Amino acid sequence: MILSFSGVIFLGVIVFLLSRKCGLKLAHATVCALFGFYLSSTAIAPSIHAGSQSLAGLLGGLKF
Repeated sequence: MILSFSGVIFLGVIVFLLSRKCGLKLAHATVCALFGFYLSSTAIAPSIHAGSQSLAGLLGGLKF
């Protein structure tokens, strides 16, 4: 749950920065959000979730 919440915050910050710096329009961000909601109800959602968990585990294991 923590990973999902922090991922949502992270992606929200990226969308906000893109809307301010790169000209991402509010309509584009809304379409992206709606696409995400519709994508989460498809059969590919578990694969996306597993891939993001794997990526988070990989990034969490990096030591600088």
